[in-house]
Amino acid sequence: MAVTAKWRQHIEAWQRSGLSQGDYCMQQQINVRTFTARLSDYRKLPAAESAALIPAQIEPPATAAIVFNHVQGHRLDLPISVSASWVAELLRCLA
Repeated sequence: MAVTAKWRQHIEAWQRSGLSQGDYCMQQQINVRTFTARLSDYRKLPAAESAALIPAQIEPPATAAIVFNHVQGHRLDLPISVSASWVAELLRCLA
């Protein structure tokens, strides 16, 4: 039997849940034998059908910075080259 969107959702929700198959099925009021059969069908699907990959490119930020955001909306951006002792002194003065 084909793995429908409904069964894919159940299988993926079960995988995220951390529950045993039996506990998940009891919680969702699903027949455990049916779930096991659909899981078996799901695992037999080619990789392209069971999961989709989304192309992504990770790029570092243009300039690395230390950012302080205040609850009132103020923002202070400091270059990454600022010394730790200077930042510590700044924080002591602001406290």
